[in-house]
Amino acid sequence: MAQSTSKTVLITGCSNGGIGSALAIAFQKRGHHIFAGVRNPSKASDIASLLNVTILQLDVTSKDSIQKAVDTVKAETHGRGLDVLINNAGHGKIGPLVEVDLSAGRELFEVNYWGMLSMTQAFAPLLIRAHGTIVNISSTGGIVHTPWIGLYSSSKAAVTLASETLRLELEPLGVRVVTAMVGVTESKFHDNLAEVVVREDSFYKSVEKYIQMARMPGQGRVGRFTMPVERLAERLCSDVLGGKSGLVWRGGFSTTVCLLKALLPGWLFVGAYIPSLMMKLIRVI
Repeated sequence: MAQSTSKTVLITGCSNGGIGSALAIAFQKRGHHIFAGVRNPSKASDIASLLNVTILQLDVTSKDSIQKAVDTVKAETHGRGLDVLINNAGHGKIGPLVEVDLSAGRELFEVNYWGMLSMTQAFAPLLIRAHGTIVNISSTGGIVHTPWIGLYSSSKAAVTLASETLRLELEPLGVRVVTAMVGVTESKFHDNLAEVVVREDSFYKSVEKYIQMARMPGQGRVGRFTMPVERLAERLCSDVLGGKSGLVWRGGFSTTVCLLKALLPGWLFVGAYIPSLMMKLIRVI
């Protein structure tokens, strides 16, 4: 009897309209079994009724929640292991770094960075057993110095560095690691961002409208490059199933960012990307 080519794929952050949900659909269409992790299962209605999709109530900041997910995957795979782990769960925070709420920043890192590492540690034995693949969803924001999203970008820079280190450490154990450098994507990620509040005494009050625009996907000079989340998911799915490892650049403007970063000096790259006119509007007393 021919061996089944169906894989087991665990994806975190699978709420409706996001990258995780789109990835679940892309892998499910190819006949793979999906474990879709989401903090609130009611927000995963887009994929809950699909064949071979198991919804996991999963909070990547909770050790107990992660252990329950490990136990479920072990039981449903009969100890065979996990073929693919996609660390997608994350959220953002908008605001100038010198004024941003640090407690909110720490919570962001708990999800975006420590959540990724916690999931990786917990599922490492199952991934090693299956000679599987880890996919860490990072962002071009992790290498581009863009005003107002410094907390999010810092967390993604940490994800990128850790992911590439994991690639080197896990390769001898038969585990492949992909770092997805995601560009401008049309998804519901921005819908979940907290409202930006600029204090009346803020140094940046004069450019408040530009800070508010950071919550709006597809705005500004790179808006025309926005990629639909479904297309992004299809490309990432093909990357993973096609055996790629290391950095992969997907999403609107990602290839351009990759090339500019490689070809231009750091100061020129930043200057070419940041809307300098906007920064000149700031009046610091």
